Amino acid sequence: MSSVFICGLGAVSPAGWGVTAMQQALEKDQPLPIQPLPRPRWEKPLRSRNVPPPPSRPACLAHPRLRRTSPISHYAAASALEAVLTLRGRGQPDPRIGVIVCLHSGCVQYTCRFFEETLRDPATASPLLFPETVFAAPASHVAALLGNAPLVYTLVGDPASYLQGLALATDWLENGRVDACVVIGAEETNWMRADALWHLERGAIISEGAGALCLSLDPTVSLGVELAAITDAHTFRPARGLRTSRQNAAHAMRRQLPPCSPSELLCDGLGNSPRTDLSESSAWGDWTGPRISVKRVLGEGLMAGAAWQCIAAADAIARGQFAAVNVSLVGCNQQAIGSRFVRADSHTRPA
Repeated sequence: MSSVFICGLGAVSPAGWGVTAMQQALEKDQPLPIQPLPRPRWEKPLRSRNVPPPPSRPACLAHPRLRRTSPISHYAAASALEAVLTLRGRGQPDPRIGVIVCLHSGCVQYTCRFFEETLRDPATASPLLFPETVFAAPASHVAALLGNAPLVYTLVGDPASYLQGLALATDWLENGRVDACVVIGAEETNWMRADALWHLERGAIISEGAGALCLSLDPTVSLGVELAAITDAHTFRPARGLRTSRQNAAHAMRRQLPPCSPSELLCDGLGNSPRTDLSESSAWGDWTGPRISVKRVLGEGLMAGAAWQCIAAADAIARGQFAAVNVSLVGCNQQAIGSRFVRADSHTRPA
């Protein structure tokens, strides 16, 4: 893999709008407050960690493309624009920026609204809602805001697919198809999504937001962070009796990343989900160095949560706290995959 540099970060999370707000919440290492989320015909509400209103309305939300869009598009757009801010502020011609938006559950709010209207009376269901129900909607809006976007993809999968998005961006850069690429992980929530998680993991708290990394081969725009490696995708099937289990996949991923070092950070995907956390905890049982568990602070953001892990890793290196960070992602139903970020001048590679 060529030297791929991180040239921008962007985030919207339950901590607030911007990477700074997320970083401050992670430094405190205290779970953010939980909000009640009403569920129809249930007396007891579900629980979630929601994105708070921005302190001032982001300028991008006044764009015609975002006036009637779902919150997931707002989050994706805000994080993407923050991630490309430095790159586009150099006073040079606009680079060709590729866009990859990674989603797990997608545009659930407008989907719910559209089907509610359809079931109530198909003759009066609003056709304006339908375009916002498709998975490609956020990527379309982000591309319109950025302009000059020669390649725009949407990847749908479990949260570990975010690293597949980074790998795809690397391929585009190495083949000269784009000058830079912004990779976004985004989610929004409503009661249906929270209810689904409640049935699978009673202790997990659903959350929403987005995260974005901007990648480039140009070291002059780097934040001082290099994407050194992405492991193979070790797929698994959760059913019993099948050859590759979640735990085997997690251990296979772990073996492709370097051994523990007290000067390096582990950014893991552990939350409050004993069933799904078990495999990852086992795989990283040899790690005795510092670690951070983003989900325990921000909640289960699914694809957005995977992006937050990578942002936390890159930000820790950019601020000079660590020379290298390993990111561990064991998805909910598809694959285990990891990545390694290093200080751009260290060129530390996995064995």
